Amino acid sequence: MTSNLDREDHLAKLRTRRLPIPDAEVHEVLAELEDSGLLAEIEPLVAQVTGRCRKLTVRALLLGMCLAAARNSGTVTLTSVANLLFFALSDEAREQFGIPRYPDHARGFEAGYGVVRRLFHRLVKAVDPSPLPKNHRLDRDLVTRLLNKADPDEITRKRSLMLRIANLILAMSLRDAHILLEGRWNGSAALDATVIGTYAKGLSADSPVTASDPDAGWYVRTAKHKDPLVTDVPAQERVKKRLYGYDACLVVARDPDRDGAPLPDGSANPDVVPSLVVAFSLDKPSHRPAEVALEALQYVDPRYPRGYLAGDRLYPDQKPYKFQLPIRALGYQPVYDYAKDQLGVQAQFAGAELIEGNWYCPSMPQPLKDATKDLVNKKIDKQTWINRIQQRTTYLFMPKQRADAEGHRRMMCPAEANRTQCPLKPYTLGRGIHLPLIDPAPSPADSPPACTQRTITLPPEAGAQLWQPLQYGTAEWQRVYFRLRNAIEGMNGFGKDPLYEHLEPGGTRRIRGIAAQAILLAFQLAHANKRKLATWAGSIALHGDQPHRRPTRRRKTKPLGTWTPKGYLAKTTA
Repeated sequence: MTSNLDREDHLAKLRTRRLPIPDAEVHEVLAELEDSGLLAEIEPLVAQVTGRCRKLTVRALLLGMCLAAARNSGTVTLTSVANLLFFALSDEAREQFGIPRYPDHARGFEAGYGVVRRLFHRLVKAVDPSPLPKNHRLDRDLVTRLLNKADPDEITRKRSLMLRIANLILAMSLRDAHILLEGRWNGSAALDATVIGTYAKGLSADSPVTASDPDAGWYVRTAKHKDPLVTDVPAQERVKKRLYGYDACLVVARDPDRDGAPLPDGSANPDVVPSLVVAFSLDKPSHRPAEVALEALQYVDPRYPRGYLAGDRLYPDQKPYKFQLPIRALGYQPVYDYAKDQLGVQAQFAGAELIEGNWYCPSMPQPLKDATKDLVNKKIDKQTWINRIQQRTTYLFMPKQRADAEGHRRMMCPAEANRTQCPLKPYTLGRGIHLPLIDPAPSPADSPPACTQRTITLPPEAGAQLWQPLQYGTAEWQRVYFRLRNAIEGMNGFGKDPLYEHLEPGGTRRIRGIAAQAILLAFQLAHANKRKLATWAGSIALHGDQPHRRPTRRRKTKPLGTWTPKGYLAKTTA
């Protein structure tokens, strides 16, 4: 017979064991916190001058959240924070942070949990840009009244605070990588909005009440999300994915000049830093995509340079004053792919024609202008398209000098650049039969300035929506665009791994509202960065020794220059 004492001993083993946290780990996290600027940012927001003395400091709360994220793959729950702070720290650490001692039983835990919960929700309230109550299904009319009553300036101020704090949390994961990024990253990045769920059941739009997380929205994906150059989309689309939550717009750093291939000995290349999330923003799915992307870009560390910026076809479809011109003002150079209705001649200025993002001579042969259109319409094959893209280079306008501070740039036509000969500029004739002879179309009107002047000045507004500096379709464009796009798609998959951060389901962030979701998501993204850096560092051979682990096997790729909008020309190579 088993005694009651033996049974109790057995049940005690089934309880969650709270292993003590080493003081060294606590001090390491504390050093990150002190260096992050979070304390100086948050403490004034939650300061109180009246009422009972607070039993937990901001420093202790953030310490607990950092420890919980490190021990739970980035997931932070207030129960785990309470467990760690009140029952896993050493007596010396608790005394250092002024954390009170509670008895290790149900009432003691509830008391500690209540202290953590109240302080966290005070922080969330201080930075919440939404005036809507959470955890209740609100009447739609009440929601309308609350939104109309809210102060737009106060909403903007709190949203800025929310994103600043969230990005400071994320920046803690880049602290040890800063030296590496300074010397091995040219500032290029990729943008993408990835959907994440929230811990609430979404309701239909015609429901008389909202979901218990009224700040979120529905993400709906159909087959139209596929590449429009490859797939003819039928009029009626089947819903392939539906999720109630938020869009997290991630900025992922990647240097497209480095291919990331393993060294001959099979170890990782120490000069190629892995793709990392350097900033992010959060909003409803498909809500203000241009503005949300700009918000994220403004939180990229100003110490880093600005390089190329790639995104999917959502971004060249935005209004230039909302996205394209502001990102150029920030120092980024856009790199785009185009949809069917954006092919061929896109804009004109002073006679020059913008064709798939680049300025060309207006007398460029029509088959070259329509190369991508003809490929999509199956009038030419893939190799012909590649040949025509290469032939376009002859007719490309070239920069005479660098853009000025306002973005104006002097450009010269291909005849002035000694690439062609043009009868409209007689001094360019007789340079040799190796240079093509332009055949301008006869026109009753005077020739445009691009054909009569030595240079033209292109303002930043000219063709701003679709302009890009790299010549579309060339090997250089493919290298930059696809390496940046692959980097962010890879990071999305990395962070959504169900074995680790599991970003997509809302169950890993069980507090409702955009402010709480942004803060909790920041810890998850920071953990993904740290995990990626640790994996990369472990696959590098140091001091002539074998690496701790084998680097990720490189995916089979296609040779540069063989991509076309209708698929690759060459077979896959290792």
